Formats: sequence, structure tokens, C-alpha cells
Amino acid sequence: MQNRGKPETATIDVTSMGNAIIDVLWQSPESAIDDYGLNKGTMTLIDEARAEFLTSVMGVDKLMESGGSAGNTAVGLAGLGARAAYVGKVKDDELGQAFQDSLNHTGAQFDVPFSADGPATARSLIFVTPDGQRTMNTFLGASTRLAPADIDEALIAGSAVTYMEGYLWDQPEAKDAFRLAAKIAHQNGRLTSLSLSDPFCVDRWRGEFIDLIEHGLIDIIFANQDELKSLYQTEDLAQARLRGLAANVKLIALTKGYEGSELLVPGESAIDVPVVEVVKRVDTTGAGDLYAAGFLHGFTQGEALETCGLWGARAAAAVIQRVGARLAVGGLLHPPLDRVGRAGSGVRAGGQIPVTTVAGRSPPWPRATPPGALGGGQRRARRRGTPSPPPESSRSGTRILLSERAGEPPRAVRRA
Repeated sequence: MQNRGKPETATIDVTSMGNAIIDVLWQSPESAIDDYGLNKGTMTLIDEARAEFLTSVMGVDKLMESGGSAGNTAVGLAGLGARAAYVGKVKDDELGQAFQDSLNHTGAQFDVPFSADGPATARSLIFVTPDGQRTMNTFLGASTRLAPADIDEALIAGSAVTYMEGYLWDQPEAKDAFRLAAKIAHQNGRLTSLSLSDPFCVDRWRGEFIDLIEHGLIDIIFANQDELKSLYQTEDLAQARLRGLAANVKLIALTKGYEGSELLVPGESAIDVPVVEVVKRVDTTGAGDLYAAGFLHGFTQGEALETCGLWGARAAAAVIQRVGARLAVGGLLHPPLDRVGRAGSGVRAGGQIPVTTVAGRSPPWPRATPPGALGGGQRRARRRGTPSPPPESSRSGTRILLSERAGEPPRAVRRA
């Protein structure tokens, strides 16, 4: 695949677009489930009044960090050393400021103007009970108000790849925003990418997703097996693969859980990427988001597709070995924020993450040497809505440590 979005002339490697949701986590007593009428272990959409109430009952030790699918990808990219930017919508309120601070702290650029009115900043209120179950209550709020006016033409024109989460497609104005971004990207020789996000999301918007593909608005698709089968309305993965190989896209990155992943290059061949084994699966939250981050980082650095897939596999394997969708950086986890939006006491020692491949060998990642400070990820104090300067250079700033072991990297296998 020759066209990589002209990264040599890009000012940003990847700009991610998605629902800007701040995660609010509280280690709650078991009694909170019944006391507040929660549906344990599930995700429930709630309104603003309910969101305000549940926020108020959470303890003072609750933790906050920027979330959302594309937000997780942007953070992963920044941590891996990519020049990352994010496009999403928050309100000018306490949680909106916390979201911006949290995202910019990681080195990802987030400059979309805050909403002055309308619904509050989106939040996912996560009650973590002693048994480790996560009960999520999500208020979409201001995230649904992303519109074409929020698209910075210069940012998209300067981004090698513009990446969008499928969840964003639920809002009409957000659809128009992505179509505008895709037009700007292609006019400037850049690439676009879409994560299908969820089989139910595909079920809702299958016709429109296929229309985007057929009209050439999407260059790279990220999907798991269920999402690809849903897209092509078949229970036969082999049939879905064949449809994918004939699609009007440049690449489909297909994740297959315990079976690794596969890169489908229409008109050419498929590339099998081996699974990366983990010591212990703790939380699969963000695995697909971090696979996309790892893949796109390698992709915009000009790596072979096989190596890009290994980047993705290794990042996904690393994140599922801890709670949440953030990787270890410089021996520390990305610090969550306390309730006033400042670096909180939730920072815990992370260290290197022991990851081995099925062959007991490691992909050829450069080992990161963390600097003493957070570099491009350093938190910036600004007035609300004030654009942040781009990271000084997240390439030379903090990098995520993905532990390595001696030996040959696993081979990705091409097949028809």
C-alpha cells in the first residue's frame, strides 16, 4: 500500500474524531447498586438529571479521565510517540475542562471550542464494585453537538490520517462533520479511516456505512469479526472476508480476538498477524481502540503492513492487562484526574508490561526511554476554550513502554 497520507508533509499523524466522553470511576460499595437503582454489569444511557444525581452520590475519591472510543485511540497514539489530535465536543463546564486537561496531558492536541450552552459535557459514570464489575451509566450530552463548524480545515489538511469512531454516526450533524473532514482530507492527498465500533452500530447504519465505502470516502476500516459479518449481513466470516477483499477501500484491519488479526488488502492478499499472548486478561475495555492506535502509528511511520499489525496487536495486548483504556507510560499509568480536573492521586506504578507472542518472541518495537518529564504530554494550564499549542513533540516526549524480550519478531503471514 503506497499511499500513507503523505506523512512526510503532515503536521499531525492522526486526527481522531469521536464522542467526547469523560469517564468518572468510583470504587463503590456493593450496596450502591440497589441504593441507586443501577443495572449491575451493564451500560445504561441516562439523561442529564440522572447524570447529575449519580455524580453527586459518588465519593470524593472518584477519578476522571478523558474517554470515548476515538479519545482512547488518540491517547494511545500520543503515548506511542505519534503526533495526535482529537476532534470532539464538550461544554464549557467543570467536566469539559477536565476532559481537555486530561487529553492534553497525554500529548494529544484538543482545540475544539467548547459549547457555551446546551447539554452538559458527556460522561460515563462507572461504579466499580468490590467484585470488579463495572456498571456504566452514560450521558451523551454535549458530545452529540459536534458539527461541521467544528472542523478545522488546516488541522485535517495537515493530518496524514483522519480517523472516526462509528458511534459518532448516530448524530446527523456529526455525519456532516465527518463527510466534510473526509472531503478536506482527500483534497489534500490524505487518508480517512473508520472504526465500525460495534455490531449494533453497524446494524443501525449499515446502508450509510456501505454508501461511504462505495463512494470512496473511507480508505481504512477497523472491524472485529462480528462487525464485519454485520456489515455484509452474513454469519459466514469467510464470505465477509471475500466481500471485504472486493470493497472500495485500501485496507481492512480485522481483529479476531484469540486468533490475532488479519489485514485485508482489496485486490491483493490477506496478511495474518499472530496473536500476542498476555499474562492475565484484566479488562478488555479499549482493546480495539488501542489496536487502531498501534496500527496507525506504525502506518504513519511508513512501516510494512505486517509490522503495523504487530504494533496494533502489542498495544491491544498491553491494555487488556490493566483496568481501563490507558497504557503504562514511563513506568506510570496516564494519571487520571480528580474531581477538580487536576492530576490526581490515582497515579499508580505501572512499570513495563510483560507481553510475549505465541512464539515467545517480540515484535521489533523501539524500546522507549522515558524522559524525566512528560514532554509533549505535560499538562498545560489554560483558560477554558483557549487553544492549546501543539505538543512540543510527542515524538521526543514520553513514550509508552511495551516490554520486549530477546529474539526474532513473529512473522506475519501473507495468504490469499
